Amino acid sequence: MDVLSDVIGAVRTGRPFANREDRRGGWRTDFAAFAGIGFHLVLEGSCRMVTPGAAPLVLQAGDVVLTPRGTAHALTDTGLDDATQLLCGAYQLDRSRLHPLLTDLPEVIHLRARAGGHPTVSAVVGLLGGELTAPGLGADAAIPSLLDLLLLFLLREWLTEEPGRDAAGWCAALTDPAIGTALRCLHDDPLRPWTVEELGARAGLSRAAFSRKFTALVGQPPMAYLTYWRLTLGARLLRETDLPLPSVAQRCGYSSPFAFAAAFKREHGDSPGRYRSRHQADDDIQNWVG
Repeated sequence: MDVLSDVIGAVRTGRPFANREDRRGGWRTDFAAFAGIGFHLVLEGSCRMVTPGAAPLVLQAGDVVLTPRGTAHALTDTGLDDATQLLCGAYQLDRSRLHPLLTDLPEVIHLRARAGGHPTVSAVVGLLGGELTAPGLGADAAIPSLLDLLLLFLLREWLTEEPGRDAAGWCAALTDPAIGTALRCLHDDPLRPWTVEELGARAGLSRAAFSRKFTALVGQPPMAYLTYWRLTLGARLLRETDLPLPSVAQRCGYSSPFAFAAAFKREHGDSPGRYRSRHQADDDIQNWVG
């Protein structure tokens, strides 16, 4: 799961946001599409999730839904005059280019409540709910950290249960012993001058077999993904630090800022300087969550 942590950390921007929503009687809340990941957890009662082009989902207490690409949707009552309590949140993502792991995920992920299930999720939800209801000292630091944990635990739960185990593409790559090993190598040490032969040996496959399987699951050849990941890390450094361009280039495995700038523009469509100057914190999250 280290690769999953890396991916989320590299593409998420700004601060995550969450609040508790209490509803009763006839109600409907619309959530506009946005560039990020949204989630809803039903703490009490029930509701329906309505997404364009899909059958409505009935959500019961303990159910969680994720919208990995911020799909527009609505939550409504189920026609019963009972109280519904929700925990709703969102994570902003870098709009320039999503990681393929996120584009491979379904539009909506529904984790159903089950007896004794999701203990780590339940633990984080309990802590998060307490901080949102009665913020204590350090709540401004605690809440974003708990939201990060919640997102990782929710994705981990899905990847290790149906339909995650039978998923294709990146979801399958993470759980495949050979390709998962190679991805961990690349993410653990992205500056290393990796070769396809060396990665194949780490994965326990011949060069040709490894290259075919990696490309089929990840969607691009091993060296192309390594370049993509290095430049994704570069984008994060440009967004989150004031490091000069030569330092950013060096931390991404490039010997000169000129080589880095050329590669970055090919990947992101902008020069590093323009990318940095244009990147601004976005307030869409708080507008999205009611």
